[in-house]
Amino acid sequence: MDKYKYYNENFNIDKDVYEFVINIEETLRDRFSNLDEIEEYNILKILKAFQDSRLSASDFGWPTGYGYGDVGRDKVEEIYSKIFKTEDALVRPSIASGTHALSLTLQGLLLPGDTILSITGDPYDTLQQVIGIAGNEKGTLIDYGIKYKKIELDANGKIQLKLLPKFIDKDVKLVTIQRSTGYSLRNAISLDEMKEAVNKIKNINKEIIVMVDNCYGEFTQILEPTEIGADLAVGSLIKNPGGGIALSGGYVVGSKENIEKISNRLTAPGIGKETGLSFGTTRLTLQGLYFAPKVTMEALKGALLFARTFEKLGYKTFPSSDAERFDIIEAIMFEKEELVIEFCRAIQEASVVDSFVVPYPWEMPGYTDKVIMASGSFIDGSSIELSADGPLREPYIVYFQGGLNYFQCKYALMLVLQKFKNKEFINIKKLLFK
Repeated sequence: MDKYKYYNENFNIDKDVYEFVINIEETLRDRFSNLDEIEEYNILKILKAFQDSRLSASDFGWPTGYGYGDVGRDKVEEIYSKIFKTEDALVRPSIASGTHALSLTLQGLLLPGDTILSITGDPYDTLQQVIGIAGNEKGTLIDYGIKYKKIELDANGKIQLKLLPKFIDKDVKLVTIQRSTGYSLRNAISLDEMKEAVNKIKNINKEIIVMVDNCYGEFTQILEPTEIGADLAVGSLIKNPGGGIALSGGYVVGSKENIEKISNRLTAPGIGKETGLSFGTTRLTLQGLYFAPKVTMEALKGALLFARTFEKLGYKTFPSSDAERFDIIEAIMFEKEELVIEFCRAIQEASVVDSFVVPYPWEMPGYTDKVIMASGSFIDGSSIELSADGPLREPYIVYFQGGLNYFQCKYALMLVLQKFKNKEFINIKKLLFK
């Protein structure tokens, strides 16, 4: 089959755009092979957790009412605790998002007078409003007498370990680490760096709780943060661990004591984990988890292809295509608003769902700047599916992530380049014959 002919006749991709992407793809074969090794390990880890938990077809049924005896719900949480090597887990469809899971964790563990210390600078935009350092929301942590401190990352995007003794005082109850890039210009935090930070914190005060915002980072490595000393890992089921199949939900994994406190905040003290329906989502949650390592690696391969392509075109990317990957997000600095908008519109057009929709910047809840978002997904807002977004503020960075399969990412990249070429943002032919 003449693949170029198919791309050209069905998607109007010019030959120079096609050849440009194909040539770059060939330079990434070794990187792709390394990702396959990580995928295999994580697939086997999940398979063993399913088997050791004796997952049964009968676990896919569900009760009504309070949810007493929801064996599927309990089985999901048992499996999560085995995968993340923790004592317990809270995995519920009623946790609406990653931000909700993080907020729930902080509210469950912190009391008035306690201090939360972020050692990766200010967290993601939506969590800033939970804490109360941005926006004008009611019921923030600061409203309830919880204090906030931060340590900025250094000029190289690294945790400033030497500053930890200065910032950790008797009031610091919880230290948070945001693993992923978020809306910033840094690489994700590596597990080695995270482990060094956890050890340093525990040497200062072993009672301090270390919470990792694990969103976008699950299954990108062979270990998870709770396997290198973090007390808690928190994330969303419509990112990596949902595999593009989970309908909704979030997770928190950690010790029995901490999970009990957090579950009491989710429901009520004395009720905790014992109630709360799975609403028949067990099958899809676990099926998504089963596919998650494969889907995560497909997304990472797409991110690598985008990174190397835009580096070739002269744009700055974070992380670079040569860097080791610790999350699925690829940031591309365009420095022009119109390029961010055109990029997101091309990603939307390459989507499976709502490909005919044209995204516009809007004032999205939880964000302080207008955001443009491309997300034509089976699960609304799922950022493990092909998606892109960016706040419209200088230096105008777009954040690309997801892709249930690599080949959709590859097509999406060709479509972006075609639209950039048509608008004379780039000159593919000039680069192709260098």
